[in-house]
Amino acid sequence: MTVLIIGGSGFLGTELVRQAREAGHETAATFATTRPGKTWGATWHPLDVRDHVRVAGVMREVGASVVVNTSSTRSDWAVTADGAVRVALAAAEQGCRLVHVSSDAVFSGSRVHYDETCLPDPVTPYGAAKAAAETGVRLLAPSAVVARTSLIIGYGRSVHERAVTALAAGTRDGVLFTDDIRCPVDVEDLAAALLELALSEAAGVFHVAGPDALSRYDLGVLIAERAGLDAARLPTGLRADTVLPGPLDVRLDGRTTQRRLRTRIRGAHEFLGRPRQL
Repeated sequence: MTVLIIGGSGFLGTELVRQAREAGHETAATFATTRPGKTWGATWHPLDVRDHVRVAGVMREVGASVVVNTSSTRSDWAVTADGAVRVALAAAEQGCRLVHVSSDAVFSGSRVHYDETCLPDPVTPYGAAKAAAETGVRLLAPSAVVARTSLIIGYGRSVHERAVTALAAGTRDGVLFTDDIRCPVDVEDLAAALLELALSEAAGVFHVAGPDALSRYDLGVLIAERAGLDAARLPTGLRADTVLPGPLDVRLDGRTTQRRLRTRIRGAHEFLGRPRQL
């Protein structure tokens, strides 16, 4: 079985490549601009998901059995929405199993708690693009998995961890919001769950997010303490006092998904509770 990770050079993508190779799968991955230095034995292919001919060509070239699409660009509808539809169309044409990674950004926060049956009601351009991608994937590839997730944390390298480190060091301006709440997930848990879903016969929408709902500030405190930083140096603020668009409180309810998984999705209090050996 050959697993193709689209967006393999990204934070989640590189973890998927690592785990797929460690599990013994033939693994191929794509990158948009720069080939990663660390490959873990995967074969790498340049890919612009806006190019349908190239998308289909890469799938044929690697002989993909399973495709996991992690690609997304916040400011580019052509990548986040249209690109995901092109991937789904090529996967359907070639009979590839597809897992599409989506986001809690598809929700407005008006109901706070969202389970897998909730329909998207986005309030930002990025959320709208991710919602459009979900619709396209489910129509073109009914047997596909659409996996919504939240803030991805891990190895000290995520955008959230880097921001906390810079804020604690005073090398970056900004604040951590105390009223902006999400359900963080560890990148190792997320990648393991996505591969489990990819290798199963599951179809439909799944929520792969941690069970702990935390504000950006509370998450920052956990990150700082785990890294041995002074959490008291972290500046705080209210997102409600800004003009930033987007929902305040979105909590993915993944209990139904967790009952179908062998992979246990840990909460942030657990996976940030102690240093991890790399």
